[in-house]
Amino acid sequence: MDSQTVDASPQTAEGTRPAATLKRNALGVLGILFFVLSAQAPLTGIAGAVPIAVAIGNGPGAPAAYALAGAVILLFSVGFVAMGRHVVNAGAFYTYIGKGLGRTTGSGSAAVALFAYCTVQAAMYGLYGVTVSGLVGHYTGVQTPWWVWALVTMVVVQVLGAAGIEIGAKILAVFVLAEFSILLAFALVTLVKGGGPEGLGVADTFSPGAVLQGAPGVALMFAVASMFGFEATAIYGEEARTPHKTVPRATYLSVAVVTGFFAFISWMLVSSYGPSRATAAAGRALAGGDSTVFVFEPIADQFGGWVYDVLPVLLATSLFAGILAFHNSANRYLFSLSREGLLPARLRSLNSRHAPWTAGVVQTAIAVLLVVPFALAGKDPVLTLFSWFSGVGVLACMLLYFLTSVSVIVFFRRSRLDTRPWNTLIAPALGALGIAAVIWIVVANFTTLIGGDPATATWLVIAVPAVLLLGAGAARAVHARAAAR
Repeated sequence: MDSQTVDASPQTAEGTRPAATLKRNALGVLGILFFVLSAQAPLTGIAGAVPIAVAIGNGPGAPAAYALAGAVILLFSVGFVAMGRHVVNAGAFYTYIGKGLGRTTGSGSAAVALFAYCTVQAAMYGLYGVTVSGLVGHYTGVQTPWWVWALVTMVVVQVLGAAGIEIGAKILAVFVLAEFSILLAFALVTLVKGGGPEGLGVADTFSPGAVLQGAPGVALMFAVASMFGFEATAIYGEEARTPHKTVPRATYLSVAVVTGFFAFISWMLVSSYGPSRATAAAGRALAGGDSTVFVFEPIADQFGGWVYDVLPVLLATSLFAGILAFHNSANRYLFSLSREGLLPARLRSLNSRHAPWTAGVVQTAIAVLLVVPFALAGKDPVLTLFSWFSGVGVLACMLLYFLTSVSVIVFFRRSRLDTRPWNTLIAPALGALGIAAVIWIVVANFTTLIGGDPATATWLVIAVPAVLLLGAGAARAVHARAAAR
């Protein structure tokens, strides 16, 4: 390596440089931003998480939890971006962690990343299947099982993933803009009108007393979950135009946009009911079995009944966009691991569009294996598949954030490639502390998060470090075998 950069070019475990590379110069800042926002599934996050955060979290103070979560992620991003200037690889997390904490730990974290992306995607298939099945039944009168639409969509996602990164970005852009437009229009109109029956309620939402009332940890937990997926900025580094500029800009922009969006929209939702009434309204929506009512009702009051026809469709497209985004992230992890010799060589094969075709097929097969057992067992896809896998996916991602922050500190203390204290020590350390606190909160409230029993919660929590250890052990065996040749 030279004095400025780390050699992050793709190499196999034996050190030979393979020919397989992803398509260069395919994405700009906005293209990457759309992938990140799609992984967030904005309407899904608002309609699914905000009612719960308000009802059983800290009530009208929930919007402040989104701002606080954004601050923690922003601190994490400082070190994440600093590392990204020297390491460009489709493996992102595991590559970063490996540079600081050793390649065995890095490879173990790759298993955790795959586990996180695949479980979250499977969770989204559960909610998506129910949503589409309901829409089809509403408009045609034909009742179909949720899993039919999940399986059909897996085929569609596989085709789009193989079609190339630019096509996926364009499709996601349409869906994301539609979601953002209607939610942002509602929030802006509410703001201009001065809020709801009790005004904007700034103090009732953002004062320290409002933030700390009720169960702020639960609200923070759901707020952090809404940030999940922003790290895709680094995953697409190899396919970005001038990645040393594009990835940092896309990262900071995505964190700022996601934080501002969720905090603003949730604030205006609380305001539309009135801070003193919002908690009860969210509770009624949850008790009625459809949390989306808390979000859809004030928007319909603002714009008319047509909203009840449009928003469920946008919820389905929101979920589809998120599913496609996680498919693209997961298959790039498989591709990158194969390229380094940790997985079979066939996974590094690319089609004519420089898309990881075989890795995409394997990722789709994993989705089938995760989703089908719930269908065969007749389990409720929302109360089990969606709740369990989204919870464990968030916990896994928090572990990756923590390990990355620690790795950033170790890497720059060792390499001295960047000696800025704030970027390479202070911000990563503060981010690690904040993320550790979030992990503690998530574990303490995990049974509530997944809506399951304590035994199920315990097994799901144990699964995360177990995957880390299994991945690290498998990688160590591969490295030892390669060294013995």
